[in-house]
Amino acid sequence: MSMRMHPRSMDNVALRNRLFYQLKPFIPRRLQIWLRHQLALRKRAADMDAWPILPEADQPPVGWSGWPEQKKFALVLMHDVESAAGQQKCADLMGLEQQLGFRSSFNFVPERYQVLPEVRHILVANGFEVGVHGLNHDGKLFQSRQIFQERAVKINVYLKEWQAVGFCSPASHHNLEWTHDLDIAYDSSTFDTDPFEPQPDGVKSIFPFWVEDTARQTGYVELPYTLAQDFTLFILLKEKNINLWQQKLAWIVEKGGMALVITHPDYMNFHKNEVKLETYPASYYSHFLNHIKTNYEGLYWQALPKEVASFVKNRPAVC
Repeated sequence: MSMRMHPRSMDNVALRNRLFYQLKPFIPRRLQIWLRHQLALRKRAADMDAWPILPEADQPPVGWSGWPEQKKFALVLMHDVESAAGQQKCADLMGLEQQLGFRSSFNFVPERYQVLPEVRHILVANGFEVGVHGLNHDGKLFQSRQIFQERAVKINVYLKEWQAVGFCSPASHHNLEWTHDLDIAYDSSTFDTDPFEPQPDGVKSIFPFWVEDTARQTGYVELPYTLAQDFTLFILLKEKNINLWQQKLAWIVEKGGMALVITHPDYMNFHKNEVKLETYPASYYSHFLNHIKTNYEGLYWQALPKEVASFVKNRPAVC
């Protein structure tokens, strides 16, 4: 199901990423953002035919029979919490979604900052989900098989401790074969199309799919994100509205796919008088949720990632 890159291209991407993460600590953050903004503008111009919509990504898995309750499309909301500052905004983000009648999943980085048990417990108690977002968020998780295997042991400990069943890799780095080492029901480290990510090989699908581990006769569900990440839209591309989200969502609805969006509380500005380099108004996100309620009420199955994974796993055609 994965979009295959030429081996030489994959090697070049791996080398570029390794160099970037080695140099990153020495590059001022403001300069990093400026450089990435310039690169994003060039990529956007070069990939107009494949982003934000990749026409060929509309094909459902073999035997697909639709969503529960005959809903037109699935809606999945996910948040990657990348810092302690982002963790402090989780309550605000949860409250925003609760007011509009939505639920979501929050993914935390176990060893980058202190993940507070009370934050996780409050989220779960209110019907939200908690997942694991890498281990250190240092760009090295997939640099080698040995590194991944060593870190997978630790990641599995956190999955068990947090009673979590989902994983989301930082920077969307991925290797679907290696990911079988994780004790998960689902992974969400890929996308249908996203030329702005460090590892830009998309899976070319707006549907979830089963990733089989034939050796162990098990597997997990892959949930590719299908709407552009907020950091890409509002920080790198400096969009000032949600038009691209609305455009892509309308296409996903037409095709009956899964609208999965990953946002970050770290970059959301919940206070109008707070102006920072890497924030955007949280009202963009609330406007998007209101847009969904207003225009698609009754048409979507709004599910937690673990609920989508359970649905896909138990689909007769998948197993």
